[in-house]
This record gives sequence, C-alpha cells and structure tokens, in this order.
Amino acid sequence: MREGRSVAIATVVETWGSAPRPAGSHVVIDADGAFEGSVSGGCVEGAVVGEAAEVIASGEPRLLEFGVADETAWRVGLSCGGRIKVFVEKLA
Repeated sequence: MREGRSVAIATVVETWGSAPRPAGSHVVIDADGAFEGSVSGGCVEGAVVGEAAEVIASGEPRLLEFGVADETAWRVGLSCGGRIKVFVEKLA
C-alpha cells in the first residue's frame, strides 16, 4: 500500500476437518496477483488470488467456501476431507 498498489487481504475465518491452515491465517494480494502469506496452499491459494483481483476491482468483499461438499473440492486440493471459509476484502 505504501507503494501505491491496491491490495486485498484474505483471512481463513472457519475450518472443518483436515485444513492446511488454521482460522486466522492470512494472505495479502495485490492487483497484479503478487501475494504474501497463505490461507491453504495448492490450488485453493490460486482460487483465492483470482477472487482477490475481483474484490480489488469491485471493492465488494466476498466470503469464499472450499470443501468436500463443494464440487470444486478435488480441483482446489481439498480431497482429503476438509473445508475452509475465507473472507476476502480490499484494504483502503
């Protein structure tokens, strides 16, 4: 932000079952897709980075859910039975 880049922060707000990162874990993402931190690893990270770009553009926060009940579970790397909720918001 000090360099004038628009950024979003994604925070794990809830986990269930096998989840790589605990609630409270963060990742900060800029509008170019550069990020620091982690909310899950693997493909979930990529999906969160993609959603963060849209949050930065729109300014509207989003609550994302990934897990075994979701048809995207295998695609995003949660085939081991976990579920996570990630809140993504733009920082001013």
